[in-house]
Amino acid sequence: MPASPLSAESSAPDTSGLVIEAGVNLKPYNTFGLPAVAQRLVRIREAADVRRVVDHPELGRAPKFVLGGGSNLVLTRDVDAVVLKVEIQGIRLLETREDAWIVEAGAGVAWHDLVCWTLDHGYPGLENMALIPGTVGAAPVQNIGAYGIEVKDRLEAVEVMDLITGRPALLPADVCRFGYRDSVFKHSDFGGLAGKSVITRVRFRLPRPWQPVLGYLEIERKMAETGITQPDARQIFDWIVAVRRAKLPDPKVIGNAGSFFKNPVVSAEQCKDIIGRDPGIVHYPMPDGSVKLAAGWMIDACGWKGKTVGGAAVYDKQALVLVNKADARGAEVVTLARAIQESVYGRFGIRLEPEPVVL
Repeated sequence: MPASPLSAESSAPDTSGLVIEAGVNLKPYNTFGLPAVAQRLVRIREAADVRRVVDHPELGRAPKFVLGGGSNLVLTRDVDAVVLKVEIQGIRLLETREDAWIVEAGAGVAWHDLVCWTLDHGYPGLENMALIPGTVGAAPVQNIGAYGIEVKDRLEAVEVMDLITGRPALLPADVCRFGYRDSVFKHSDFGGLAGKSVITRVRFRLPRPWQPVLGYLEIERKMAETGITQPDARQIFDWIVAVRRAKLPDPKVIGNAGSFFKNPVVSAEQCKDIIGRDPGIVHYPMPDGSVKLAAGWMIDACGWKGKTVGGAAVYDKQALVLVNKADARGAEVVTLARAIQESVYGRFGIRLEPEPVVL
């Protein structure tokens, strides 16, 4: 895979600087609030810590699991692999170009904090993705997106550290194999980087001049309500924050991993067939002629909103979100998700694909 090598230290890093913890309760480190224990956890506070892990006489050879904000994770068991808790901080304007601002952020920075920072400093372009939970380092992995924008649309490059050699590299956006909630970082086969590297920093390309991304129903409603037909970036940010807070639960109040299922993409013919049976289904035509269906609408149509399995439940305000209602365990979340999949498949002939990683 083509990549730009970064400068590496000529001598092996000192492994004594690592922060290694044993028997760590992971409940505070996943937004679902699910119980699990990490046998060993290493806090990655700078890129050099990854090299220290690789060079460690015991940790270097052990299986590893990279953990960011835990916002896209369902824990069903304790974790035997060494957990690398990425906590690298820092945001800076790296470069000002004629056509873009290049902003770099540490992988441990909270995503929403980055969005706020860019607006506060006059570098708009991420406002449509406001209030998405998780960290900057996890954003390219999942290719997060909302309201017409995905990370791939704003990404310049990803800085990674190899978990075998400890060497750094800078991967440009075009080698990251971005897809709908997908990237090279989610796969281990065919040149994938899952389990083989750690994202340490991410560079974003924010276009100049700024242009608003509108067209989604919620934004159009806000424009109609306020009479503002040419909103600036801060106005779009405020609208999206308000919309998300109204329909999505705060993970700090009730555990969840955001949207649990991907919105399925079908052919125009498949969509026409489904509309023939369910005329009210919410759908969005795509540029390539395919159609994206609203998974939340289908789940709601199957009667799942508010239903529970043990301590896990379907959120009563948004059927696309599963929540930890009462000390749920990971197995209960998985059982509920599978029941929903079977129900939707039985009615619509479509198999919903979960977004979170199930461990």
